[in-house]
Amino acid sequence: MNFALLSAATALLLLAQDAPSPILSAVADPLRPASDRATDADRKPAEILAFAGVKPGMRIAELLPGEGYFTRILSRAVGPAGRVITIPWSEFQTGASRGLSRDPRYGNIEIFEENLLAFRPVQPVDMIFTTQNYHDFQSPQRAQINQVLFRALKPGGLYVILDHSGAPGSAYRSLPLHRIDEALLRREVEAAGFVFAGSSDILRNPADDRRTNVFSPAIRGKTDQFLYKFVKPAR
Repeated sequence: MNFALLSAATALLLLAQDAPSPILSAVADPLRPASDRATDADRKPAEILAFAGVKPGMRIAELLPGEGYFTRILSRAVGPAGRVITIPWSEFQTGASRGLSRDPRYGNIEIFEENLLAFRPVQPVDMIFTTQNYHDFQSPQRAQINQVLFRALKPGGLYVILDHSGAPGSAYRSLPLHRIDEALLRREVEAAGFVFAGSSDILRNPADDRRTNVFSPAIRGKTDQFLYKFVKPAR
Protein backbone atom coordinates (compact mmCIF):
# COMPACT_ATOMS: atom_id res chain seq x y z
CA MET A 1 0.00 0.00 0.00
CA ASN A 2 1.28 3.48 -0.84
CA PHE A 3 0.97 5.23 2.52
CA ALA A 4 2.09 8.58 1.08
CA LEU A 5 -0.82 8.58 -1.35
CA LEU A 6 -3.18 7.37 1.38
CA SER A 7 -2.06 10.18 3.69
CA ALA A 8 -2.54 12.76 0.94
CA ALA A 9 -6.03 11.47 0.21
CA THR A 10 -6.89 11.50 3.91
CA ALA A 11 -5.66 15.08 4.23
CA LEU A 12 -7.82 16.17 1.30
CA LEU A 13 -10.89 14.55 2.84
CA LEU A 14 -10.22 16.32 6.13
CA LEU A 15 -9.82 19.65 4.34
CA ALA A 16 -13.11 19.09 2.51
CA GLN A 17 -14.99 17.56 5.43
CA ASP A 18 -17.84 20.04 5.06
CA ALA A 19 -18.42 19.14 1.42
CA PRO A 20 -21.50 17.01 0.62
CA SER A 21 -20.81 13.34 -0.05
CA PRO A 22 -21.67 13.50 -3.81
CA ILE A 23 -18.91 16.09 -4.20
CA LEU A 24 -16.41 14.05 -2.20
CA SER A 25 -17.26 11.01 -4.30
CA ALA A 26 -16.80 13.07 -7.47
CA VAL A 27 -13.34 14.22 -6.39
CA ALA A 28 -12.45 10.61 -5.52
CA ASP A 29 -13.43 9.40 -9.03
CA PRO A 30 -10.72 6.87 -9.99
CA LEU A 31 -11.07 7.82 -13.67
CA ARG A 32 -9.65 11.28 -13.03
CA PRO A 33 -6.12 11.68 -14.45
CA ALA A 34 -3.30 11.36 -11.93
CA SER A 35 -2.07 14.80 -13.02
CA ASP A 36 -5.42 16.28 -11.93
CA ARG A 37 -5.45 14.51 -8.58
CA ALA A 38 -1.92 15.70 -7.90
CA THR A 39 -3.13 19.33 -7.86
CA ASP A 40 -6.21 18.81 -5.67
CA ALA A 41 -4.48 19.94 -2.47
CA ASP A 42 -3.75 23.33 -4.05
CA ARG A 43 -6.92 23.72 -6.13
CA LYS A 44 -9.38 22.55 -3.44
CA PRO A 45 -12.11 21.31 -5.82
CA ALA A 46 -14.39 19.88 -3.11
CA GLU A 47 -14.47 23.14 -1.18
CA ILE A 48 -15.07 25.13 -4.38
CA LEU A 49 -18.01 22.98 -5.49
CA ALA A 50 -19.46 23.00 -1.97
CA PHE A 51 -19.31 26.81 -1.92
CA ALA A 52 -20.84 26.96 -5.40
CA GLY A 53 -23.74 24.81 -4.26
CA VAL A 54 -23.33 22.01 -6.80
CA LYS A 55 -25.96 19.28 -6.25
CA PRO A 56 -27.09 16.09 -7.98
CA GLY A 57 -29.50 16.69 -10.84
CA MET A 58 -28.22 20.19 -11.70
CA ARG A 59 -27.72 21.43 -15.25
CA ILE A 60 -24.39 23.27 -15.28
CA ALA A 61 -22.71 25.18 -18.11
CA GLU A 62 -18.92 25.28 -17.72
CA LEU A 63 -17.31 28.17 -19.54
CA LEU A 64 -13.84 27.55 -21.04
CA PRO A 65 -13.27 24.15 -19.40
CA GLY A 66 -9.65 23.75 -20.50
CA GLU A 67 -8.44 20.18 -20.16
CA GLY A 68 -11.49 19.13 -18.12
CA TYR A 69 -10.16 19.30 -14.56
CA PHE A 70 -13.50 20.52 -13.20
CA THR A 71 -15.59 19.00 -15.99
CA ARG A 72 -15.03 15.46 -14.76
CA ILE A 73 -15.76 16.40 -11.16
CA LEU A 74 -18.90 18.34 -12.08
CA SER A 75 -20.10 15.40 -14.18
CA ARG A 76 -19.85 13.03 -11.24
CA ALA A 77 -21.25 15.54 -8.74
CA VAL A 78 -24.45 16.24 -10.70
CA GLY A 79 -24.89 12.54 -11.44
CA PRO A 80 -26.84 10.78 -14.19
CA ALA A 81 -29.89 13.00 -13.67
CA GLY A 82 -27.78 16.13 -14.20
CA ARG A 83 -26.03 17.65 -17.20
CA VAL A 84 -22.74 19.45 -17.83
CA ILE A 85 -22.54 21.63 -20.93
CA THR A 86 -18.99 22.64 -21.79
CA ILE A 87 -18.42 25.84 -23.75
CA PRO A 88 -14.79 25.80 -24.95
CA TRP A 89 -15.40 28.59 -27.48
CA SER A 90 -12.72 27.48 -29.93
CA GLU A 91 -9.85 27.58 -27.43
CA PHE A 92 -7.04 25.16 -28.19
CA GLN A 93 -8.30 22.72 -25.57
CA THR A 94 -11.48 22.06 -27.54
CA GLY A 95 -10.21 18.58 -28.33
CA ALA A 96 -10.30 17.68 -24.65
CA SER A 97 -13.87 18.91 -24.27
CA ARG A 98 -14.97 17.03 -27.36
CA GLY A 99 -13.30 13.88 -26.12
CA LEU A 100 -15.10 14.05 -22.78
CA SER A 101 -18.44 14.65 -24.50
CA ARG A 102 -17.90 11.39 -26.40
CA ASP A 103 -16.64 9.36 -23.45
CA PRO A 104 -19.38 6.86 -22.44
CA ARG A 105 -18.02 6.87 -18.90
CA TYR A 106 -19.14 10.50 -18.63
CA GLY A 107 -22.47 10.26 -20.37
CA ASN A 108 -23.93 13.48 -18.99
CA ILE A 109 -21.43 15.81 -20.68
CA GLU A 110 -22.22 17.65 -23.88
CA ILE A 111 -20.29 20.30 -25.78
CA PHE A 112 -21.44 23.62 -27.23
CA GLU A 113 -19.02 24.41 -30.04
CA GLU A 114 -20.58 27.57 -31.42
CA ASN A 115 -19.62 31.10 -30.46
CA LEU A 116 -20.40 31.72 -26.80
CA LEU A 117 -22.53 34.72 -27.73
CA ALA A 118 -24.91 32.28 -29.45
CA PHE A 119 -25.43 30.18 -26.31
CA ARG A 120 -29.18 29.71 -25.85
CA PRO A 121 -29.88 26.43 -24.03
CA VAL A 122 -33.30 24.92 -24.72
CA GLN A 123 -33.72 24.48 -20.99
CA PRO A 124 -32.23 27.21 -18.76
CA VAL A 125 -29.29 26.00 -16.69
CA ASP A 126 -29.00 26.01 -12.91
CA MET A 127 -25.42 27.26 -12.83
CA ILE A 128 -22.71 28.89 -14.91
CA PHE A 129 -19.27 27.83 -13.67
CA THR A 130 -15.91 29.18 -14.77
CA THR A 131 -12.42 29.14 -13.30
CA GLN A 132 -9.42 31.34 -14.15
CA ASN A 133 -10.98 32.50 -17.41
CA TYR A 134 -12.97 35.69 -16.96
CA HIS A 135 -9.83 37.82 -17.31
CA ASP A 136 -9.27 36.47 -20.83
CA PHE A 137 -12.27 38.32 -22.24
CA GLN A 138 -11.86 41.89 -23.35
CA SER A 139 -14.14 44.83 -22.58
CA PRO A 140 -16.80 45.49 -23.90
CA GLN A 141 -17.01 41.81 -24.82
CA ARG A 142 -17.38 40.89 -21.16
CA ALA A 143 -20.60 42.90 -20.91
CA GLN A 144 -22.06 40.97 -23.85
CA ILE A 145 -20.97 37.66 -22.37
CA ASN A 146 -22.50 38.42 -18.98
CA GLN A 147 -25.81 39.29 -20.64
CA VAL A 148 -25.78 36.03 -22.61
CA LEU A 149 -25.09 34.05 -19.44
CA PHE A 150 -27.79 35.93 -17.54
CA ARG A 151 -30.36 34.87 -20.15
CA ALA A 152 -29.11 31.27 -20.12
CA LEU A 153 -29.70 30.87 -16.38
CA LYS A 154 -33.01 30.05 -14.80
CA PRO A 155 -34.37 32.54 -12.21
CA GLY A 156 -32.49 31.83 -9.01
CA GLY A 157 -29.62 30.32 -11.01
CA LEU A 158 -26.01 30.83 -9.97
CA TYR A 159 -22.99 32.33 -11.71
CA VAL A 160 -19.76 31.16 -10.05
CA ILE A 161 -16.42 32.74 -10.97
CA LEU A 162 -12.93 31.91 -9.75
CA ASP A 163 -10.06 34.05 -11.01
CA HIS A 164 -6.60 35.43 -10.32
CA SER A 165 -6.77 38.70 -8.42
CA GLY A 166 -5.18 41.81 -9.90
CA ALA A 167 -4.09 44.90 -7.99
CA PRO A 168 -7.13 47.00 -6.91
CA GLY A 169 -8.04 49.86 -9.21
CA SER A 170 -5.50 48.77 -11.78
CA ALA A 171 -5.71 47.65 -15.38
CA TYR A 172 -4.17 44.29 -14.51
CA ARG A 173 -6.46 42.07 -16.48
CA SER A 174 -6.15 39.81 -19.48
CA LEU A 175 -2.75 39.57 -21.15
CA PRO A 176 0.03 39.63 -20.16
CA LEU A 177 -0.66 39.03 -16.44
CA HIS A 178 -3.83 36.91 -16.70
CA ARG A 179 -5.42 38.71 -13.75
CA ILE A 180 -8.36 41.01 -13.13
CA ASP A 181 -9.33 43.57 -10.51
CA GLU A 182 -12.05 41.74 -8.59
CA ALA A 183 -13.96 44.95 -7.83
CA LEU A 184 -14.12 45.62 -11.57
CA LEU A 185 -15.37 42.09 -12.20
CA ARG A 186 -18.09 42.45 -9.59
CA ARG A 187 -19.30 45.75 -11.08
CA GLU A 188 -19.45 44.24 -14.56
CA VAL A 189 -21.37 41.15 -13.47
CA GLU A 190 -23.84 43.13 -11.38
CA ALA A 191 -24.37 45.50 -14.33
CA ALA A 192 -25.80 42.53 -16.25
CA GLY A 193 -28.50 42.05 -13.60
CA PHE A 194 -26.83 39.58 -11.25
CA VAL A 195 -26.91 39.98 -7.47
CA PHE A 196 -23.79 39.28 -5.44
CA ALA A 197 -24.39 36.19 -3.29
CA GLY A 198 -21.11 35.68 -1.49
CA SER A 199 -17.40 35.01 -1.69
CA SER A 200 -14.85 32.55 -0.37
CA ASP A 201 -11.24 33.06 0.73
CA ILE A 202 -10.15 29.43 0.38
CA LEU A 203 -7.63 30.22 -2.38
CA ARG A 204 -6.37 33.54 -1.05
CA ASN A 205 -2.63 34.14 -0.80
CA PRO A 206 -1.65 37.47 0.80
CA ALA A 207 1.98 36.84 -0.19
CA ASP A 208 1.10 37.30 -3.86
CA ASP A 209 1.83 40.90 -4.93
CA ARG A 210 -0.82 40.54 -7.69
CA ARG A 211 1.50 42.26 -10.19
CA THR A 212 3.26 39.14 -11.49
CA ASN A 213 2.28 37.01 -14.47
CA VAL A 214 0.37 34.01 -13.10
CA PHE A 215 2.58 31.67 -15.16
CA SER A 216 5.77 32.93 -13.56
CA PRO A 217 7.54 30.03 -11.80
CA ALA A 218 7.71 32.12 -8.63
CA ILE A 219 3.92 32.27 -8.25
CA ARG A 220 2.38 29.69 -10.57
CA GLY A 221 -0.15 27.58 -8.68
CA LYS A 222 0.03 29.91 -5.68
CA THR A 223 -1.66 33.09 -6.90
CA ASP A 224 -4.11 35.07 -4.83
CA GLN A 225 -7.48 33.92 -6.17
CA PHE A 226 -10.98 35.14 -5.44
CA LEU A 227 -14.12 33.03 -5.62
CA TYR A 228 -17.40 34.88 -6.20
CA LYS A 229 -20.97 33.68 -6.45
CA PHE A 230 -23.78 35.66 -8.08
CA VAL A 231 -27.47 34.86 -8.45
CA LYS A 232 -30.00 35.70 -11.13
CA PRO A 233 -32.94 37.20 -9.23
CA ALA A 234 -36.12 35.16 -9.18
CA ARG A 235 -38.92 36.91 -11.03
